[in-house]
Amino acid sequence: MQILEFDTVVIGSGLAGLTAAFHSSKYGKVAVVTKSQLDTSNSYYAQGGIAAAITDDDSPEQHLRDTSDAGRGLCDIDAVEVLVNEGKERVLDLISLGMAFDKKEGNYVLGLEGGHRKRRILHAGGDATGKELTCFMLQKVKTQKNIQAFEYVAAIHLLKEKNCILGVQCYDFTTQKNIVFKSKAVILATGGLSRIFARSTNPHTATGDGIAMAYEAGAKIADMEFIQFHPSALYVPGKEAYLISEAVRGEGAWLLDENGNRFMKDIHPQAELAPRDVVAYNIFRQIQKSESNHVYLSLRHLEKTKIEKRFYHINSHLKEYGFDLSSDLLPISPAAHYMVGGIKTNLEAETNISGLFVCGEAASTGVMGANRLASNSLLECLVFGKRASEKAAKIKEKECNFPEINPINVDPSNEKIFLEIQNKLAETMTKYLGIVRTQKEMEDALRYFNQLETRFENYNSEYNLLKIKNSVQICKLITMAALNRKESRGGHIREDFKNEKPEFEHHSIQQKDRNIQFEPVRK
Repeated sequence: MQILEFDTVVIGSGLAGLTAAFHSSKYGKVAVVTKSQLDTSNSYYAQGGIAAAITDDDSPEQHLRDTSDAGRGLCDIDAVEVLVNEGKERVLDLISLGMAFDKKEGNYVLGLEGGHRKRRILHAGGDATGKELTCFMLQKVKTQKNIQAFEYVAAIHLLKEKNCILGVQCYDFTTQKNIVFKSKAVILATGGLSRIFARSTNPHTATGDGIAMAYEAGAKIADMEFIQFHPSALYVPGKEAYLISEAVRGEGAWLLDENGNRFMKDIHPQAELAPRDVVAYNIFRQIQKSESNHVYLSLRHLEKTKIEKRFYHINSHLKEYGFDLSSDLLPISPAAHYMVGGIKTNLEAETNISGLFVCGEAASTGVMGANRLASNSLLECLVFGKRASEKAAKIKEKECNFPEINPINVDPSNEKIFLEIQNKLAETMTKYLGIVRTQKEMEDALRYFNQLETRFENYNSEYNLLKIKNSVQICKLITMAALNRKESRGGHIREDFKNEKPEFEHHSIQQKDRNIQFEPVRK
């Protein structure tokens, strides 16, 4: 078993991980560990942009108000204040480093998205902001001599003693060997979990591994019931969901029912630009009402040349499906997109375990509430990635004994059963824990998850079977939190409890071997 020592280990190579690694390199040696390639992440595929109040007619206070409104009473205001104030500074820092956001006649081109009352969305490469921004940070990381990258290396277990992190056990798919990274600080930036649903906009790597690993180590997990479904993902039977950015609606696209009527303008004052939970839910209702599988997104009324230039990459991709962005009615339906909750952290991105930090989608910083405001996710990566690195640098060496480490192996014969169960889990989550939920359906799902948990509880040394355990654990965390929240709020909608209830204006907290708890929101 190979043992390597670093000052900080960052797990994940999306924008949060790259940001944390870049800033951590100022303080010592850094390892970046990713189970795929460095450029595979949700951040890379983000189309819309990054929200920041950088203009004179906007302000962090207005950005905070929009974020809080979208969060439906569950945003921790001190965390949002950090986001909107430091977020502006982090974006300006990026610009000073050379990041080129789109401009027109010398001024930044600012987009409008759901829930925002101001145009404050910076974008790059038109509709390729995630790719441009992630590649920019990746190049910055590659120039830092203190950073060493480990691709195709999966993090398996956090190594902990006396509630202190000592490192992480990993498996190298290239060498087929175990690696132990010894470190005084571990920063998890493992992304989300939306691939546990059958229809998702996320890459295949987004399966919640980091959350399961942190939960197993004793970290607090918050607000797992809130899953954001993106309203506008292309619907083509037998094909993967393809995200059509909210920025498309920001430029004036309409949502039409099967009869060609704009249904959102009679439902919400912001119509197609209402917060995502509102839009996704009402698309779902239209689909139910029509017994169809989709509604339509229309840009026919907009200027063709402008649209094709602004959304060049989306239009090119749609042509591969046989659609034209500016002239066709595009069949769309919601798809699992973003995990609103995650591993609970403080304002310094640290968990309840000393030396364990989390940033990006894997974290629950208190910023997102019950529903993420569009284009706040990349901003959160920048702000809390930097904060994690700075606090991690202050962690002292610990006088703790290294725990016993059992090696992990990969048995290819177990891959088939993993895929079979993963598909069954995805079908179950989509059917019973999708946009609209009921107690009976969630209890049915929970019984199935409990059966799987019992079946695989003793498999701890083979990678495929361990992944099944982790996936089942993630599904259970979501289901238990959803069953306990007997109301509808944000990304959690219950058919049997249709309204928000003041008594549930709390964060749901789950921790291994403890009953679910509720903690007050910081107002």
